[in-house]
Amino acid sequence: MQFPESWLREFCNPPLATQQIADTLTMGGLEVEELRPVAPPFTKIVVGEIKEAVQHPNADRLRVCQVDVGQGALLNIVCGAPNARVGIRVPTALVGAQLPPGEEGKPFEIKLGKLRGVESQGMLCSARELQLSEDHAGLLELASDAPIGKDVREVLDLDDHVFTLKLTPNLAHALSVYGVARELSALTGAPLKQPKFEPVKPTHDTKLKVKISAPDLCGRFSGRVVRNVNTKAKTPQWMVDRLARCGQRSVTALVDISNYVMFEFGRPSHIFDYDKIHGGLDVRWGKPGEKLKLLNGNTIEVDEKVGVIADDKEVESLAGIMGGDATAVSDDTKNVYVEAAFWWPEAVQGRSRRYNFSTDAGHRFERGVDPSQTVEHIEHITRLIIDICGGEAGPMDDQVTKLPENKPVSMRVARASKVIGMPVSEAQCLDAFKRLGLEATARDGVITVTPPPYRFDMTIEEDLIEEVTRIVGYQNLPTTPPLAPITAKLPPESRRSRFAVRRLLAALGYHETINFSFVDEAWERDLAGNKDPIKLLNPMSSQMSVMRSSLVGSLLQVLKFNLDRKAERVRVFEIGRVFQRDSSVATTDSTVHGVNQPMHVAGLAYGEPDGLQWGRKSPGTDFYDVKGDVESLLAPRTAEFVTANHPAMHPGRCAAIRIDGQTVGMVGELHPKWRQAWDLPHAPVLFELDLDAAVQRHVAVFEPVPKFQPAERDIAVIVRDEVTHDALLRAIREADTHGLLRGALLFDVYKPKQATAGMAANEKSLAVRLTLASSEATLTDEQIEAAVGAVVERVTQGLGGRLRG
Repeated sequence: MQFPESWLREFCNPPLATQQIADTLTMGGLEVEELRPVAPPFTKIVVGEIKEAVQHPNADRLRVCQVDVGQGALLNIVCGAPNARVGIRVPTALVGAQLPPGEEGKPFEIKLGKLRGVESQGMLCSARELQLSEDHAGLLELASDAPIGKDVREVLDLDDHVFTLKLTPNLAHALSVYGVARELSALTGAPLKQPKFEPVKPTHDTKLKVKISAPDLCGRFSGRVVRNVNTKAKTPQWMVDRLARCGQRSVTALVDISNYVMFEFGRPSHIFDYDKIHGGLDVRWGKPGEKLKLLNGNTIEVDEKVGVIADDKEVESLAGIMGGDATAVSDDTKNVYVEAAFWWPEAVQGRSRRYNFSTDAGHRFERGVDPSQTVEHIEHITRLIIDICGGEAGPMDDQVTKLPENKPVSMRVARASKVIGMPVSEAQCLDAFKRLGLEATARDGVITVTPPPYRFDMTIEEDLIEEVTRIVGYQNLPTTPPLAPITAKLPPESRRSRFAVRRLLAALGYHETINFSFVDEAWERDLAGNKDPIKLLNPMSSQMSVMRSSLVGSLLQVLKFNLDRKAERVRVFEIGRVFQRDSSVATTDSTVHGVNQPMHVAGLAYGEPDGLQWGRKSPGTDFYDVKGDVESLLAPRTAEFVTANHPAMHPGRCAAIRIDGQTVGMVGELHPKWRQAWDLPHAPVLFELDLDAAVQRHVAVFEPVPKFQPAERDIAVIVRDEVTHDALLRAIREADTHGLLRGALLFDVYKPKQATAGMAANEKSLAVRLTLASSEATLTDEQIEAAVGAVVERVTQGLGGRLRG
């Protein structure tokens, strides 16, 4: 909501400075987002009248003007504006004048000089040069009666200020200059000027037949016919200036009048070309398949959930939002129909967003507009039309079907004191409601208020408490320290923060990315194997139609984006939420029924692991590079990597990540068919796991430094080819060594090219170094041999292996 200070002071003029008014409104709940002067500072610019304009002797595009600025002698000024002509009055900068600062931030001073050999004693100014607008097509033409020689700042009221309010949705009654003035009067106690709407006497009996077929759409519809209107009449400059300071450009006189009343009293209205209406008007819900070309040029299709105003032939207007092009007024319009209605907020809410645009009218109607003054506001509009465009008014037609009920709301004074945090009396509350213009009665500590028709936000007790607080003043509320003790909530040692995970991945050479949570449905089907993703009701685009259940697609998109820009090495990660169907999830403050929303961490590595360097030559990042990064991410917890399958990964180069027997993620190379589909020169390696697995860690436990030297023994066992490294180490750890085994490390794998006397063709030899130790004493040979024997026995029984040699 934007408006000039001068317009506000016409309705309520408290003895406060501009900044004080802004502070008062802000502390009253109407936040002043911006306060700026109408024009930047400048000096010595006055009204001048061009008395003579002749061609410059040495330049085709310049004219030499004789300008009267009220000093007796005419000034000789050279000007290149195309509209510089005799008789017009324009802003004239005298010698020594300071123009507004330019792009460099320095004021521009007018000096006596020569242009192409002709002396120029000043400058004639455009609106852009005064920074009043971007119009620089010609000189700014002032009113023909503007006093010659008077300061332009006074003539154009350029010392005015523009307020920009950031209103919450419940403050619909403040979406007008009068509404803000009403609030300012209540906050300051300054008198409020009540508007008077003198009825316009009808001079003919022409009426338009109107039918309200949908009372749940329109509760009141008022209108009248005005004949013989001059639509080519010029909008008065005072109205143009006020509209401009409200952020609205001038269009035509009739449109300007409608907009003016909307900004003045918050009453959106519409003016039809009466002669283009076929028969009468029907206010109803739309019908499927009906189309309407709007004033903004868009053609839309309506249905039974959208309100319309239709005539006997076609739809003419989108109810409460925008008029149609078919009945728009033009220069040829002679007779008009002025309409003002009350549209139920629920019938207008959300309709604009269906067609991807919004209007000032829809913004107000969906929050609630006073239904009690449609007739008075049409009288006001009619008066302005006749004064500016002429015309003859017809009789008023006012149809009322159903209006909102003003249900009384009660407030307990004791409850108000408790919520506000300071004692308030019954008299204070009654005074606050009186200043707000609300009817209030008190009985036994309970105040009952009947909301006026322009207040749609008063329905519960807390609404009344808020009004009392606003009038008492937020700045007057006491500062009360909290009663509860404040104790720091320390995070448990067994969990690290998400930021620690980010820093660790960054230290491993990965760059963080942030992507949308809604993705292409094909990604879910191909890369996550999700045939039933969670679909969006109103997607931004067809490529962002479902919620992701995996981060893999987002990382591949980032990789493709970088490769298209000639990147040779890409290592990226993302920490984000995924969305999976889960019927066991119930609705709470942070969850939605049927949708599991865990946090995942995923990474992708492509290209040389260390970049270009002389010390290492490799074909690029492989599975074990990223496996090592995952192990670093999970450390000090030890993960187990088990062969597995994943829709996005190579079937022979993919592993499930397990911790304590539970699968927490996957790591692997991109599947060849997806590498081909994404047109990637090489296959990236990806990982994705639950974030909870990455943030958990073992709490360190103190152990004394070993006093006794450990013993190491190497064994080589022959096992079948299908026995994996993990299976071998698991069997070794399960051996009963009486707690002497401290570690086991595979250091050699031997596979003969052909069968030998000691090994079959389907066998291999695995060499393992065992580390044995005791915290009580140095191990004896008997203890070491017994432990090694237990390991060999466990491998023999569990894996069918045997000791080599």
